[in-house]
Amino acid sequence: MQLTEIAAFLGLEIKSGGEQTITGIQYNSQKVQPGNIFVCIQGEKTDGHNYVTDAVSRGAVAVLAAHTLPDLPQGVSLLVAENTRLTLAALANMWYQFPDRKMRIIGVTGTNGKTTTTHLIKWVLEQQGYATGLVGTIHNVAGKLDTGSTNTTPESLELFALFDEMVKSGCKYGVMEVSSHALKQGRVSACRFAAGVFTNLTQDHLDYHLTFEDYLYSKTKLFAMLKQQTDFPAYGVVNLDDHAASNFVNAANVPIWTYGIEEDADVQAKDFHLTASGTELTVSYGGKEYVAKIPLIGKFNIYNALAAVTTLLAEGIAMEDVLSALATAPQVPGRFELVDCGQDFAVVVDYAHTPDGLENVLSTAREITHGRVISVFGCGGDRDKTKRPIMGEIGGRYSDFAIITSDNPRTENPYAILEQVVAGITKVSDRYLVEESRGAAIAKAIAMAESGDLIMIAGKGHENYQLVNGVTLHFDDREEARKYLEERLAGKTADK
Repeated sequence: MQLTEIAAFLGLEIKSGGEQTITGIQYNSQKVQPGNIFVCIQGEKTDGHNYVTDAVSRGAVAVLAAHTLPDLPQGVSLLVAENTRLTLAALANMWYQFPDRKMRIIGVTGTNGKTTTTHLIKWVLEQQGYATGLVGTIHNVAGKLDTGSTNTTPESLELFALFDEMVKSGCKYGVMEVSSHALKQGRVSACRFAAGVFTNLTQDHLDYHLTFEDYLYSKTKLFAMLKQQTDFPAYGVVNLDDHAASNFVNAANVPIWTYGIEEDADVQAKDFHLTASGTELTVSYGGKEYVAKIPLIGKFNIYNALAAVTTLLAEGIAMEDVLSALATAPQVPGRFELVDCGQDFAVVVDYAHTPDGLENVLSTAREITHGRVISVFGCGGDRDKTKRPIMGEIGGRYSDFAIITSDNPRTENPYAILEQVVAGITKVSDRYLVEESRGAAIAKAIAMAESGDLIMIAGKGHENYQLVNGVTLHFDDREEARKYLEERLAGKTADK
């Protein structure tokens, strides 16, 4: 592709260096190949403008920067854009020949429930014969490509590469989690969304947004982006029970579908019954009531299922087909995931890492457990510190016994984090202990469990690593739980 073509599309002027044949795009100087255009992005920790020399030494023939670069070597072309991150998104979409125009992209945003909701939507669409790609916290899926995820929503260059792979794989849909970071930074600014889905809004990421108002505003940007076109119906799906529902409704200029339990919504759940294996409920829609059974546990998962059901109805799939497919939906990794080795008590692993998320899973555990609820949880380092005592208090309120432990301490002192969590739990309970080692904490929980108890290991869910002092260590809550369960069961067998 020629640089003049790129400049014309972006509405920019080539400041120096003249025409170039562009072989690719990079914003990481270490990945630059000969003939690439290097895009300078101002990140949270570093500035891409500081790596222009490195990019050029690796073969970059053009640079897209936020300001002029007087020291740019002769022969290297320069484009200047006020916001290079937004410009990168538009450029990436162009480079991959606008894959967002060749399928319907459904974006799901909210504090909790994004992963489960996207997985449910994908499952039903595929049961209806529609090849569907996925972008999210656990992994990214495009046809046969299934890769791990480092961010809930990738940078725009990687995102459009994924969309391109989806199109090449024959996908008719792309379902993605859309984070507040991605919305505020403009990573998805060039995407054409067919739908925006709002799950809920509670405290999270205040280390980045600083205020709850900014967090809320960033989330509503997804709905503000929705545009109805003659040949492209677009809509929003809103949890009417959530306190922030009106903000999302007001941000949109497209038809809005609503769901809920308490409020009179388009799609409403009634008469639900929670069990240890799933949920039975009645779904009201269009003046009719439908009996449904979903293999998900907890009231919070009813909301996730309703979000998926409403989206699928808006896509024109019949309620009977939606509910039939949902009844066979597989377990979402790390979301109220049971670890069963044949023991006579339950062990559950969940990603809950926010106050609301922890309250949801522990209150559900309380509902379905006849024995004690034993919790194992902590809080991540280098993240919102204000939620730590709140989560401690929630853990103490809902648990018969809590073990406070490390999550991903990152670069913080893990003991300092534990102290802040303990400051909350001591307000409501003295039935707890502190064990910095997460593995040892899981082992202690399993050792103390009795028949009929439920152990809730919260915070990391599907993650198979632990971030400690800048080092990534292999660690999987499910593996650890299984190891100590097998050891306990082997001990009992030996005793016999």
